[in-house]
Amino acid sequence: MTTPETTSADNHHVIQVRGARENNLADLSLDIPKRRLTVFTGVSGSGKSSLVFGTIAAESQRLINETYTAFVQSFMPSLGRPDVDALHNLSAAIVVDQERMGANSRSTVGTVTDAYTMLRIVFSRLGTPRIGTSAAFSFNLPEGMCPRCEGAGQVSDIDIDQLVDREKSLNDGAITVPNFAVDSWYWQIMAHSGFYDPDKKLKDFTEREWADFLHKPQTKVKVGSNNFTYEGLVLKVQRTMLSKDRDAMQSHIGAFVDRAVVFRDCPDCAGARLTAAALSSRIDGVNIAECSAMQISDLAQFVRKIDDPGVAPLLAGLRDLLDSLVEIGLGYLSLDRPAGTLSGGEAQRVKMVRHLGSSLTDVTYVFDEPTIGLHPHDIQRMNALLLRLRDKGNTVLVVEHKPEVISIADHVVDLGPGAGTDGGQICYSGDVPGLRASGTLTGRHLEHRAGLRSTVREPHGRLSIKGADLHNLQDVSVDIPLGVLTVVTGVAGSGKSSLIHGSLPAGQGVVVADQSPIRGSRRSNPATYTGLLNPIRTAFAKANGVKPALFSANSEGACSKCNGLGLIYTDLAMMAGVASVCEECEGKRFTPEVLTYTLDGRNISEVLGMSVAEAHDFFPSGQAHAVLGRLRDVGLGYIRLGQPLNTLSGGERQRLKLAIHMAEKAATYVLDEPTTGLHMADVDQLLALLDRLVDAGNTVIVIEHHQAVMAHADWLIDLGPGAGHDGGRVVFEGTPADLVAQGGTLTARHLREYVAG
Repeated sequence: MTTPETTSADNHHVIQVRGARENNLADLSLDIPKRRLTVFTGVSGSGKSSLVFGTIAAESQRLINETYTAFVQSFMPSLGRPDVDALHNLSAAIVVDQERMGANSRSTVGTVTDAYTMLRIVFSRLGTPRIGTSAAFSFNLPEGMCPRCEGAGQVSDIDIDQLVDREKSLNDGAITVPNFAVDSWYWQIMAHSGFYDPDKKLKDFTEREWADFLHKPQTKVKVGSNNFTYEGLVLKVQRTMLSKDRDAMQSHIGAFVDRAVVFRDCPDCAGARLTAAALSSRIDGVNIAECSAMQISDLAQFVRKIDDPGVAPLLAGLRDLLDSLVEIGLGYLSLDRPAGTLSGGEAQRVKMVRHLGSSLTDVTYVFDEPTIGLHPHDIQRMNALLLRLRDKGNTVLVVEHKPEVISIADHVVDLGPGAGTDGGQICYSGDVPGLRASGTLTGRHLEHRAGLRSTVREPHGRLSIKGADLHNLQDVSVDIPLGVLTVVTGVAGSGKSSLIHGSLPAGQGVVVADQSPIRGSRRSNPATYTGLLNPIRTAFAKANGVKPALFSANSEGACSKCNGLGLIYTDLAMMAGVASVCEECEGKRFTPEVLTYTLDGRNISEVLGMSVAEAHDFFPSGQAHAVLGRLRDVGLGYIRLGQPLNTLSGGERQRLKLAIHMAEKAATYVLDEPTTGLHMADVDQLLALLDRLVDAGNTVIVIEHHQAVMAHADWLIDLGPGAGHDGGRVVFEGTPADLVAQGGTLTARHLREYVAG
């Protein structure tokens, strides 16, 4: 493919990229048309994100930051300049990604979209009785929050039976809280306090003894000849465990806290978060909390009926916003839904709606796989929204694998040919018909279809779900066949996750690999997370006659300046922290002494810099080879062993978890959209991997929208017929062939079109 010649920067109709070398980009030069929809394709790790996010969007944001005064810039993260010779004709870039919204319970769909703010103003003007300004309807401001739960809507209780075994005495180990074992320090103070008999079973305690045991405030007691402070068990647990940050706890204590603390709706506001005054004010008989709890599609109809010239412009804005949420396929959400509970795809679509209402034009919008979590039926709506953003005069750049989105592009840039060091080149740049004829991997796969199975596997039993009613599920009873590949489908919001994650009996041998973030991911990398570092450290130690701890960046071999992070983080009180490469070790993470030790000519930093595929060849046998083989099998051959986990996408995190679990003797695998981030060519590999898991005697349950996975299933469970209260029912269960032959659901229609090609 010929790269564009460097033209003069007066060609304002294109974004000119010259000499891009960020990550694996191989000195790329290309022109991207402005005010058009350009889709970037290529296998995982081919360089799409490095080009779109790491180069174009990053430089646009850096240049905007440079327009601020030095004082304002001092509060902003300092963005390094991407490795590129030149970028011309950039416009302001807005990145709409799938980062989940913060888990802060005070942030809801209503607050992040401004819909709740508009609703508050409407209620302050039209609600009766009139109770004050819009602040009186805010659960985040003192004027409006319920005093008992401070606007959280919930209060926490402790489940006493998770702390003690009432059938035992203290001497028999009645206290089951971590760190309270018989003869431990805390136990001794309680057992010798004199408030009750340590040989008496808890169930035989008098009311007074029970109260002293659980709730007695701090008081001095004598144990032997020493004075100690005694405190009731519940108060002690609240003070020493519940006040701590959940993420900072040791895992066994965290697990105990998760079991012992029960959240329930606040008794004063019944979970509505607001003061009694705010809840008393109504429009057409409905208060603001009831509006927030409505499904957005119903709220849109309710708002349409309100007619008041005094707030007409505000009502029009609120109606448009709610209609956009419905149009993008989020009508099943409610405004009171905590933003942290949205999936990555839902969060991205909520952010997208915010921008649709914006009056900005000539902006570059950058999307990362906007179809994640969308049924083929919803992808058509998403496409319409992408085109609407373009037609407002914006440049829309989309990283995407789905043929339905590629087909609407004005321009396609295909990167590859492979991943990692085999990628980073432009395989094709032009229109869609040209891509089809190009012979590239993407071009060849555009029309590729996975066929229906000629024979489906027979199950060897059933896993029964009875009367499931979580969220919008309507008393669903369904049997999941064992020993086969079952795919659960349905439009976004139809109840798939509620059925599988919320209702599937969890137990031994059930492995859930999802896309949620991995804890502690700044220090962790694929080598530490998979346990691969242990055999690598041992091999280095053996080859050099030194101890293994030297080869851990979290232990003795760590560079003292950055503590083995390779980066220096500067936390800024108000803003995001700033990371800069450690000058001492130049990002290598280890002391100079450790880097003198080699294994087959490579030092530890060089080995951690290898891709999984390179390392698989470098370690030809043993435990390391086996772990690396599993990582390669799940399509992660291109990731580097030492890459921080927080740089992995949701789909990559899921495949990493799957690789680890493949070493276990599992019986049931539950996967949530495993095709996320996979090129059409890689989907075939994923299907082969799922087949291997099933053929080894496992049950595989996949929540998925990709028609190739549906077609490949032994059994389909389709939920719907719609989303929210229009969903929550099983509308089909059977083989994919049966669905195609006689199904009448949305899924049936799209799978029929797909299989027909």
